This record gives sequence, structure tokens and C-alpha cells, in this order.
Amino acid sequence: MNLDRLDTQILDQLQQDASLPLRALADKLNASPATCQRRIAQLKASGVLLKQVAIVDRLKVGRPLTVFVSVELDKQNDALLRNFEKRMSAEPDVMACYEVSGEFDFLLVVNAASMERYHAFTREVFSSNNNVRNFKSTFAMNCSKFETRIPLA
Repeated sequence: MNLDRLDTQILDQLQQDASLPLRALADKLNASPATCQRRIAQLKASGVLLKQVAIVDRLKVGRPLTVFVSVELDKQNDALLRNFEKRMSAEPDVMACYEVSGEFDFLLVVNAASMERYHAFTREVFSSNNNVRNFKSTFAMNCSKFETRIPLA
């Protein structure tokens, strides 16, 4: 889908505040509510706009532990890679799963309520899966920036 100026403006505004009422969005962009509604529907249908969500403060809801986990699989083929991705997609503690180049096959972002819960997660997800050769945990000490917004030119 080719994005025009109005599309990128809509995306930019929704990334800043997805709860903005349609009329307020239209007013900000000097467009009609009907035009904005139609464009948003097109952006959703084309897969450009994946979902509209609320961002929750992980500390205030009792999930203070963020872990970056590098995972090395024992064997790699298309079916095994897809199986791992499917398994990670089903795990509620996994916030992101990236297939990466280099020493490891995947990089996960895991959020847990405690070290005990993270330890249980590793036992359940990695130790029980005989295709995981190795994993390395890197614990976040502080988060000075967390952004979901994609800059649009």
C-alpha cells in the first residue's frame, strides 16, 4: 500500500494517542471524520495498522523484571523455526520474539513478575523443549526509553 500524506498523519496521530475520538482526529488533520474513518479501515485491511492498544506501566502492575533472552536452537529448519515462533507467540510472558543473525537464533523480550517466575518460565519453555541448545539471559537494570512509535516522514 502506498501511503500518502494523510495516511502518515493519521498513523502518526494514532501512535501518539489511539483513543483520540474520530472527530478530534479529523479536526487535527483538517479532514472529514468520514475520510479518516475510511482511511483507518484501509490501513487496517492492508495490514499497515496492526492494532490499537493501551500501553501499561509494567512496574505499576507488578511485572518489574524485563529480560532479553538469546536462544540458540539445536537444529534449524523451516518447520522447527516456525514451531519455536509459534510456541513463543503463545507464551504470555514473551513480549517480543525476533529471529536474529549471529551467534543465536532468536532474541526474546520477556517480562516477568519475579525472578522465581522467570526461572519457572525458563524451565517450562526451554528445559522442556529438547530443541533449545542454549539460552542466555540479560536482565534490564533500568529503562531510560521505551517507545512503540514508528517515526514517519
